[in-house]
Amino acid sequence: MPQRRPDPDELLAHVREAEERERRGKLTIFFGAAPGVGKTYAMLEAARVELSDVRRDVAVGLVDTHGRYDTGSLLIGLELLPRRVIEHSGIKLEELDLDGVLERRPQLVLIDELAHTNAPGSRHTKRWQDVEELLDAGIDVFTTLNVQHLESLNDVVAQITGVLVRETVPDAVFDTAHEVRVVDLPVDELLERLREGKVYVPQQAERAVQSFFTEGNLTALRQLALRRTAERVEAKIRTYRVVHGIDETWHTGERVLVCISPSPHSTRLVRAARRMATSLHAELIGVYVETPASLRIGTEARERLAANMRMLESLGGEPVTLRGEDAASETVAYARKRNVTKIVVGKPTHPRWRNVLRTSFLDDIVRHSHEIDVYVISGATEAATPPPREESKKSPARPAQYAAGALIVVASTLLSWFVVGRAELADVAMLMLLGVVVVAMRFGHGPSLLAAILSVLALDFFFVRPYFTFAVADLHHMATFAVMFAVAAIISHLTKRIRDQADSARDRERRTASLYAMTREVGLARSRDALLDAAARHLREVFAARVAVLLPGNDGALELALADPDTFAPGDKDLGVAEWVWTNQRRAGAGTDTLPSARALVVPLLGSRGRVGVLALFPTQHARLDDPEERQLLETFAGVAGSALERTELANEARRAHLRAETEQLRNALLSSVSHDLRTPLGVVTGATSALLDDDAPTDEPTRRELLQTAHEEALRLSRVVSNLLDMTRLEAGALKVQKRPESIEELVGSALGRTSDRLRGRDVSARIPQELLAGCDSALVEQVLINLLENATKYSPAGTPIELAAREQGGMVEIDVSDRGPGIPEAEAVRVFEKFYRLHEHEGGGVGLGLTICKGIVEAHGGTIRVLSRAGGGATFRFTLPLEAAAA
Repeated sequence: MPQRRPDPDELLAHVREAEERERRGKLTIFFGAAPGVGKTYAMLEAARVELSDVRRDVAVGLVDTHGRYDTGSLLIGLELLPRRVIEHSGIKLEELDLDGVLERRPQLVLIDELAHTNAPGSRHTKRWQDVEELLDAGIDVFTTLNVQHLESLNDVVAQITGVLVRETVPDAVFDTAHEVRVVDLPVDELLERLREGKVYVPQQAERAVQSFFTEGNLTALRQLALRRTAERVEAKIRTYRVVHGIDETWHTGERVLVCISPSPHSTRLVRAARRMATSLHAELIGVYVETPASLRIGTEARERLAANMRMLESLGGEPVTLRGEDAASETVAYARKRNVTKIVVGKPTHPRWRNVLRTSFLDDIVRHSHEIDVYVISGATEAATPPPREESKKSPARPAQYAAGALIVVASTLLSWFVVGRAELADVAMLMLLGVVVVAMRFGHGPSLLAAILSVLALDFFFVRPYFTFAVADLHHMATFAVMFAVAAIISHLTKRIRDQADSARDRERRTASLYAMTREVGLARSRDALLDAAARHLREVFAARVAVLLPGNDGALELALADPDTFAPGDKDLGVAEWVWTNQRRAGAGTDTLPSARALVVPLLGSRGRVGVLALFPTQHARLDDPEERQLLETFAGVAGSALERTELANEARRAHLRAETEQLRNALLSSVSHDLRTPLGVVTGATSALLDDDAPTDEPTRRELLQTAHEEALRLSRVVSNLLDMTRLEAGALKVQKRPESIEELVGSALGRTSDRLRGRDVSARIPQELLAGCDSALVEQVLINLLENATKYSPAGTPIELAAREQGGMVEIDVSDRGPGIPEAEAVRVFEKFYRLHEHEGGGVGLGLTICKGIVEAHGGTIRVLSRAGGGATFRFTLPLEAAAA
C-alpha cells in the first residue's frame, strides 16, 4: 500500500496521546439503544472472562441487577466493594464509594449506569466524573450507557420519543473511551422481554410500552446507537490513516464532495450531488477553494457564491472554504483527508484553446484523484449566463495613477539615456523593466500594463536605430521588444497577484486578531453585562453593523439584554424573526432565504447544552454580510459569544447550587442543634412543673424548691439559647447598633462574673484587671461577649479547674483574655470555632454553636479582633481587643 512520510507534528501529537492513554486507565463502554438490551449482563460476562481467563484483579464497584436473577447470578465469585450510604431528606441512598475503590485499587472495576446523578453530598455531581477520577488513577473501568444519555443526541431523542432525558454524559467521554461494545437486541425481542417483566415490574412495563418503549421509538434509538458507534469507528480510521501517512481513500463508507464555484451552473451541481448522496445514504460536503485569482471576482459573483453555499447548507450539506494556490490539488487533498469516495465537478465551459495554455480544473482533478471516483455533471440545461468577470475588490485605478505610471517610464528613459546610453541595450531594458515593477507595486495592474507598453515604445524610439522613429531596421529587435513586453506583463501580473495575496492575508489576520481579542475579553468578563458589552463592541467594529442581543427571561420568553439605537423597538415586527430563530435554532432575516425582508440578520447563540440566546445585526451601508466569509466569521463570533454566555450561566448555576447546599447544611445544623438544645430544657421544665401540679405532688418544701430551682435553671438555659439565636439574626441583618462610651473593664468583668456565678460554682476564678483601664465600647454587648466566653470555658473544661481573666493595654488597644485548663483547641481548628453552628466536640457541653460566632460579630462591630491561643500546660485562651479609651480627668 503506498504511503507517505507521516507529518512530524501529527506523529508527535499521536505519541503524546498514546503516552497519556498508557498512563490512564482504559474505559470500556457497553453501549445500547435502550434499557433491557442486556448491557449489564454483557458487562458481567466480560468481567468474568477477565477474571478467569486473563487472571486480572476484578472488583464490582456498583452494579444494579434490578432484581433479575440471571444477571445477579453472574455476580457470584466477583468481589463486591462496599457502597457508600448517604442520607438525603430522610432517605438512605447507596452510591459508589470512590475513596474505597481508590484505596482498594483493583486492576478493573465495574461501575453500572455511567450517566447516573450522584446523591447530594458526593464528591462529584455525576458518576462519569467518578469514573474519570478512577481512570486518572490508572484503574480500568467497565461501564454501561444508553444512547439517549449522550449529550449531543439529547434533543434528537427528545424530539423522537417526547421524553427529555435529564442525565447526560459529554460526548468527549464516549469518544475517548478505549473500547465501545455495542449490545444490540432486535426490537421484537426487547418488547417481549418487557412484557415478561424482565426489564421493569409489570405495572411499570405496561406504562413503558405505551410511552417510551414503542416500536418506532426503539427502532429509531437502535439506529442512533449503531450510527453513533459507526461515527466513532470512522474517526478511529481517520486517525490511523493520518498517523501512518496513508493518503489513499479507504472505501469503508460513502462520502460525496461537490466542487462549488460562483458559476450559475453550481446550483444544478449541488442538487445532483444531493441526489447522489441521498441514494447512497452518504454525507455531502461542498468545497470552494479561494485562489489568488478568485480574489478578483466581482460583487455579483460573490453574491452568487454565497447563494450556492447557502443552498448546499439548506440541503443538509457541509460547506467548506479552502485557500491555496492550486484549486484541484487542494480539493483532492481535502477529499483524502475526509475519506471522500466520490467527487462531483461541473463540465468545463471555457474554449478548448485555453487548455493549450493551462490544463483545466477537471483534468487536474482526474489526474490527482487516483482511487477516488470523479463524476462530471453538465450544466447545459441551465439558462445561459456569462461567466463571472474578474474584478478587483478595490476601486479601479484613477487617471492620476496612469499618469504617474507614464511619468515613471519617462524617468526610467531619462535615467537610461544619461547613465547607460545607447551602447548597452540590455542594461536599458533592465532599467525599463525596473520602472514597470515600481509601477506595478505602487499603482496596480492597469497602470503597470500601460507602463510596459510605453517602455517598449520608448526603447524603440530612443535607443534602437533608426533613432527617434518607431521604425525597426533590425528585425531581431522585434523579438527583444516582444520578450520585454511579455516579461513586463508577467512581472505586472505576478506583482498584482502578490499584492492580492498580501491583502487577503491582512484581511484574514484582521479577522483572526479581532476573534482573538473578543475571545480574550469575553473570557475575562466577570458578569453577563460585561460579556455582552465586549462582544457587541467587537461585532460593531468587525461587521460595521448595529447589534442587539436577546436572552431568555425567567419565564422563558426572549427579552432585550442589549440593543444599540435604531434596532429593536417594542412591537417591532423584526422581533418575530428573533422568535423564529430562537424556536428553530437557524439563522434568518436579511440576506437569507427565511424572512429575507427583515431589517436584521438574526443568528442563534448556541452553547454545548443548546440555545442560550439570539444575536441580531442591523447592517449599515458599509456592511458586507452577504459575503460568505463574513457569514462564516459571524457564525464563529456567535459561537464564542454563545459559549461565553453559557459559561456565565453555568457559573451562576454553580453559585446557586453552592448557596442551596450551604443553606441546606445550615438548616440541618440549626435543626440538629436547636432541636436538642430546645427540647432538653423544655423537657426538664415540663417534667418539673408536671410533678408540682400532679395530685400526689411532693409536699415537703425542700423537694418542691429543688423542682422549682431545676425548672428555673433550665428556663434560663432556654432563654440563653433563644437569645443567641436572636443576636445572631441581628448580627447577620446588620441591625446591631453599637453605643460606644468609656467603660471600666474591671466593672464589665465583675458584672459578667456575677451573672455567671451559678455556672462558676466550685471553680477558682482569678482576675487581673487594672482599675484605671477604660475601653470605648457598648457595655451590654461586651458583657455578653464575656458571659459567652465564660460559659464556653465551663462547658469544655473539667469541673473544678481554674478560669483566669486578664486585661492589659497593648498597642493602643485593650486586650482581654479568658483562659481555661480544658483540652485546648488544635491550631487547624482555631478559625473554624468561630463559624456558625460549628462545635469542636459535638457531644460535649451542649449549646447551638453560636456563642463564639456572636462574640466575633460583636468584637468586630467595635473595630476589634478575637482569636484563640493554646496554653502551655494545656487549655485555651480566648483573646479579644477593644479600642482603648483615655482615662477621664
